[in-house]
Amino acid sequence: MTSRMTRVEQVSATREALLAAAERLFAERGVHAVGNRQISEAAGQGNNAAVTYHFGAKADLIRAIARKHAEQMEGIRTRMMAGIDGSTDLRDWVACLVRPLTEHLESLGSPTWYARFTAQVMADPALNAIMVDEALTAAPVLRLFRHGLARCLPGLPDGVRVERGVMARHLVVQMCAERERALAAHAPTSRPTWSATADGLIDAIVAIWQAPVSGAS
Repeated sequence: MTSRMTRVEQVSATREALLAAAERLFAERGVHAVGNRQISEAAGQGNNAAVTYHFGAKADLIRAIARKHAEQMEGIRTRMMAGIDGSTDLRDWVACLVRPLTEHLESLGSPTWYARFTAQVMADPALNAIMVDEALTAAPVLRLFRHGLARCLPGLPDGVRVERGVMARHLVVQMCAERERALAAHAPTSRPTWSATADGLIDAIVAIWQAPVSGAS
């Protein structure tokens, strides 16, 4: 039993090392510029087939990275949404979009790579579908979020709401990636903390959703 548990622990440690190395390399160099050999070497694995053995294709590795972070962020979002049930204050709902990511990044310490990893993945249509699939695993929470937005924006056409939701997601990811990059380089940041970064994003996204609608059918 002891040797079996040791083997399980070793496999788990190897998987975590590969996930961490892949996330960092994908964030810094781009998903398509990094091969399995580079990931294995960065993770301290002598076997160049380690990534394939533990995860399969690159898409499966990306899904595993996304799922690892999504589970933690959804816990934050669920907690936040439990406290605003029935709210018609748009800022409450926008905060549920922004703060799960900023709080999660803050909890990871510095440097982090997840925002930059997400930005890289979102730039590829096929890989972005993986991120969308992982988000849909939290479908009940997403439905509550959409209903909350609809209550706050009753006159906004559905198509415009969807369009602005896409704008909001890209803004959150790109601005968090910019801050993450600056922190990793010990460069100045526009806001002193992740919480303050979230405040600025919430201000901007509320303004986006409340902006006049032109040319919408």
